Amino acid sequence: MHIALDAYGSDNAPFPEVEGAILAIKENVCNKILLVGKEAELTRELDKYFYDPLRIEIIHSSEVVTMADNPADVIKKKTDSSILRAVKIHQEGKAAGVVSAGNTGAVMASSLLTYGRIKNVLRPALAVPLPTQNRPEIILDVGANVDCSPENLVQFALLGSLYSKFFFQSQKPEVALLNIGEESVKGNDLVKKVYSELTKHEDINFIGNIEGKDLLKGIADVVVCDGFVGNVMLKTVEGVALAIFTMMKEQIKKDWVAKIGALLSFPVYTYLKKKMDHSEYGGALLLGVNGITVISHGRANPVAIKNAIKVAARIAESGFINHTREYFERMKS
Repeated sequence: MHIALDAYGSDNAPFPEVEGAILAIKENVCNKILLVGKEAELTRELDKYFYDPLRIEIIHSSEVVTMADNPADVIKKKTDSSILRAVKIHQEGKAAGVVSAGNTGAVMASSLLTYGRIKNVLRPALAVPLPTQNRPEIILDVGANVDCSPENLVQFALLGSLYSKFFFQSQKPEVALLNIGEESVKGNDLVKKVYSELTKHEDINFIGNIEGKDLLKGIADVVVCDGFVGNVMLKTVEGVALAIFTMMKEQIKKDWVAKIGALLSFPVYTYLKKKMDHSEYGGALLLGVNGITVISHGRANPVAIKNAIKVAARIAESGFINHTREYFERMKS
């Protein structure tokens, strides 16, 4: 299995991408990685490592998409960008999936225009696994759609349920709706309508509303919201987790008693840090398109890149896309 990797997506590209690709190969995440980007620079970077050269191939592209680039302009003007080239490699069947830590809008636009939407899917959604106290939760949408209709959110629930079944082997995924209260009468008109529709849907195991304070408890397998709410929520959770660990480090440095306590509690600290680390989950999967695109964080480190490649490979092996396509094609147009 080959995975195409945009080598110029992350904030520190191409260093995390190159090392992440090597980690993936050494752990046999996939058979081969197609590293897309500037050939000369990637060759110099790869020369720093010991690896099997038959399992990493450089595909040259001359252009790089920045975070400041407009997604629509990328498609029209940067036709030889590493993002667009990687997506096209997948679309041509030369790779089983694509991974990028680049401009989210550009990656989504490139994927949508290249693969196209699955028939009867109204809008693609970005889904990310969120670590919790109990079990990983799939949250969607986390940024693809700022404004949504009730029909969009119902489809997100279906897409998330299918994802949970194939990725986490959930037999009957429990779906919750992110809201300002647990009661069905709470929230704006959108979530009230969605609540009513989810309650009636035969293919969705809807368990009701969930509040922000309960997100990290792992109450549900899938949590549905619009892209505006989801993106704010995700970045808030990431920021809080980072702030907590930073404050702990600062306090430990100030107090010798705290240093002793830190040594004794180091295994617990390490466990919590790993469990809450977004890099362990790789990235967000773009659901609803006729292809596999995993979008990693701009701050992705080599471990995050490796795990994003793992997500793409697992999705390709599972047959998730074909199953999703078959499910939605059975729906009325």
